[in-house]
Amino acid sequence: MSWFERVRRAIARAWPFARWPILIGIGFAIGFVVPYTLALDHRVKTRVAEIEFTQPTRVYGAPQLLEAGVPMNKATLALELQMAGYTEAAHVAQVPGTYSVDGDKFTIASRGYMDPLGGELPRRVRVTLGSGTIRSLFDLTAGKPLRKTHLDPARIATLYGADQEERIVVKLPELPPLLVQGVQAVEDRDFKNNHGIDFSSIARALLADLRAGKKVQGASTITQQLVRNLFLDRNKTLVRKFNEALLSILLDAHYSKGQILTAYCNEVFLGQQGNQAVHGFAAASWFYFGRPVQTLRPQEVALLVGIVQGPSYYDPRRFPDRALGRRNLALDAFHTTGLLNDAQWKTARAAPLDVTPNPQLVVNRFPAFMQVVREQIQHDFSDQQLSNGGLAVYTTLDPAAQVYAEDALDETMRGLGKRADKLEGAVVVVEPSTGHVLAMVGGRESDLHGFNRAYDARRPVGSSLKPFYYLMALTDPAHWSVASLLDDSPISLKLPNGKLWTPQNDDHVSHGQVPMVEALAKSYNLASVNLGMQLGVDRVAAFLRSFGLKDVQANPSLLLGAVDMSPFQLAQLYEFFAADGHALPLLTLRGVLDNKGKVLKQYATQPGKGEYLQAERLVRWMMQRVTEYGTAAAIGKSRLGDLNVAGKTGTSDHQRDSWFSGFTGDRLAVAWMGRDDNQPTHLWGATGALRVWINLFQKLPSAPLEATFGDDIQYAWIDPATGEGSLPECNGAQQYPFIAGYAPPVQNHCYLQRLENIFSGGNDNGAAQPASVTHP
Repeated sequence: MSWFERVRRAIARAWPFARWPILIGIGFAIGFVVPYTLALDHRVKTRVAEIEFTQPTRVYGAPQLLEAGVPMNKATLALELQMAGYTEAAHVAQVPGTYSVDGDKFTIASRGYMDPLGGELPRRVRVTLGSGTIRSLFDLTAGKPLRKTHLDPARIATLYGADQEERIVVKLPELPPLLVQGVQAVEDRDFKNNHGIDFSSIARALLADLRAGKKVQGASTITQQLVRNLFLDRNKTLVRKFNEALLSILLDAHYSKGQILTAYCNEVFLGQQGNQAVHGFAAASWFYFGRPVQTLRPQEVALLVGIVQGPSYYDPRRFPDRALGRRNLALDAFHTTGLLNDAQWKTARAAPLDVTPNPQLVVNRFPAFMQVVREQIQHDFSDQQLSNGGLAVYTTLDPAAQVYAEDALDETMRGLGKRADKLEGAVVVVEPSTGHVLAMVGGRESDLHGFNRAYDARRPVGSSLKPFYYLMALTDPAHWSVASLLDDSPISLKLPNGKLWTPQNDDHVSHGQVPMVEALAKSYNLASVNLGMQLGVDRVAAFLRSFGLKDVQANPSLLLGAVDMSPFQLAQLYEFFAADGHALPLLTLRGVLDNKGKVLKQYATQPGKGEYLQAERLVRWMMQRVTEYGTAAAIGKSRLGDLNVAGKTGTSDHQRDSWFSGFTGDRLAVAWMGRDDNQPTHLWGATGALRVWINLFQKLPSAPLEATFGDDIQYAWIDPATGEGSLPECNGAQQYPFIAGYAPPVQNHCYLQRLENIFSGGNDNGAAQPASVTHP
């Protein structure tokens, strides 16, 4: 009997006993394994396709302009660089994302960036500072002087989806070739030939483990690692191992090696900060080195590849020795496989880790500002787009101004000691020429989410509104001028409820007839109320409504600022004066790019039409007197006097709120201090909010406010006691500005005084010197 015949008979005898298990096995395969495999196959296709779309939205501040003449000091430039994630180099800066300082000279290796206006290429620049400004720029890359450039903006927030994953999706050609080849050299040298699992590697790893008596070598392919990241939990069970093998084979069957490697490089877990998990080499490059993955050096590539096996265990910030050892093992693998020559390998091995001290991963640095960003951007983008669309949102925030504003409020609070126990505060900083909001502090705990006092707290602004009453009067130059005498005498008004309203000056003294400029500078309440009554309360209310104050009621208390506003709203109101009558709506956004760099939206506002320009410039001149000798004279007496600041203090009834709004040639800031329970603070505008403003501008570089009167304004000599025209040789005469054609005629020729001067010995022409000459 042949061998074949014997086998056939054996099968025939066994078939009655084996057929049911075989049929059951076939049925199990058809009923479970095939559907299960198809289900896993669907998971593979769906999950890999999703990788492209699970990117958070990153929010950036404004790029810092570097141009000769721009106000800048050493501390501020260093702060701008640090906030943008630059690190100071030990020697002259060479690597993108670093800077070095030599006296007043900064050498900056910029990273380059894209933004809605185009962006900048990376370059090395030498910036020379002097006299509070940038004196010159030199492009070290091109070897020639540079007119201007911008620093890449600081990342200030991230809008994550539910998964809280930090990721920057890139294509394989966008990664350094050394990284693409290096990850294969370290993690899976047979990647190009295996089919998702590598049995020879499993055998080698098993043998190595048996020899060592413990687990010393991994056997997972890159495909298996990707499967674990995408599909599986951390439970080490037989079912998980089965799923891993099956999913790896399916993944390899459906996608090319290039697609798998791309997905792996974007998905691999490489670090953690708080709730945010860092996935992918592109995101990890920013997280550890503060610059794009394309700029990494061999030793930095090796560190990222090396820590794949254990990002927490080999965390270079917490365990630098472990990380260094692991990095060097990766470099050895690069060298062994021919990716690095001997010289490159030795140089890289000798290099330090060079990771940034702090992770370049930001959730929300400035919650008050980000609240307004979210409110403004949600008109154009959905929550889904903002949390998972991988957008790049470019805002107007100046990180240095923000830090200085936070510090100013904190320093003022500390300076008040126990009086500040229940005090709160808020600050808004604006660039008047653009309407860009540069900084916003919502409370003394500025880094905490919560009630945003800068944007949401409506409080009475007190005397902060007085400049607008004077503005209204000066739009009628035939009847009113800065020299017009106002009646600072007691007044009582009967209100609709029958009660008498009897306002008072803060010093409880009436000052009789005072020039308009003095009434504003000294913030005399009675003079303002009497002026408002002459103008008409209804007309004053309508005038304020024309500036966007919709809820203004025509009550006499309006004349002392009984209007509730937020610091943001008051900044918008004062934008009119700071922008020379061409107010722009305040804006926190500059533009939005998609994850491919395409511009989706640009934000810009058109300046106002320039109303009341002549009257506005006269009021601005009077507001400069406020800081020269009026209620904000602390500015004029400080080293900020050269800025020629224009501003106005404000104090609400019973000293519940302290305000100061002031502007220079290129910055406007509004500061508020008060209590959340609306109890008295025992602070005036000059003793609370003004201190915040001064503390801010003692650090914040700014340009002086220059006079821009033009031909429509002319100066004339005035006798302040009468408001009439005078001569320069008359005692007490002062020079005031007037709308052209409306200066009062000379009434006081001071003949007797001039004769006395001749006999008593005056100046060269026989006249005594005028008491004071007041210029802008």
